Amino acid sequence: MISHESIEKNLGLLIVLTILIVSVGGLVQIVPLFFQTSTTTPVVGLKPYTALQLAGRDIYIREGCVGCHSQMIRPFRAETERYGHYSVAGEYVYDRPFLWGSKRTGPDLARVGGRYSNDWHVAHLMNPRDVVPESIMPAYPWLDRPLHDPGIQAKMRTLDIVGHGYTEQEIAEAPAALQGKTEMDAVIAYLQVLGTHAPKN
Repeated sequence: MISHESIEKNLGLLIVLTILIVSVGGLVQIVPLFFQTSTTTPVVGLKPYTALQLAGRDIYIREGCVGCHSQMIRPFRAETERYGHYSVAGEYVYDRPFLWGSKRTGPDLARVGGRYSNDWHVAHLMNPRDVVPESIMPAYPWLDRPLHDPGIQAKMRTLDIVGHGYTEQEIAEAPAALQGKTEMDAVIAYLQVLGTHAPKN
């Protein structure tokens, strides 16, 4: 039998055993999640993002919004009283990558959909202090420019491979859905859908 001291002194053996233990531990925690329907089944009413919402999500990522805004409500009373029902796995089935975040310089956005009007969002993105005087969020006036996303169909086809369920008609109509829209329109379309299918308290 190998002693603990001999493992610590043999760097190669220590590395191999560490990798083995971490791998087994990871598999034991992760693999069962693939067989739990609560983690792989969408919540009632949840649908894949439309072309406009998908483009808006990409802009949200591009602008680094997740650096200040989380999208996951923890199951603590202080959070559920402020934001609503805690987040459940079925809400994120169509999120690739997940945008849970961990920093809250700004409020959590998991339930922001439908909370404010489109006009409010426009004003907020153009100059946050016009609607929230104490806000330290930067303005995003450049989002008021034409939306240009030539890869939208390829994105939708790729997401379809991993189970988003886009139809050929939805993919074919995607470029037309973005015509005449601005980046601001896309971001707002994305924000307005967040949390709209959340479980009720």
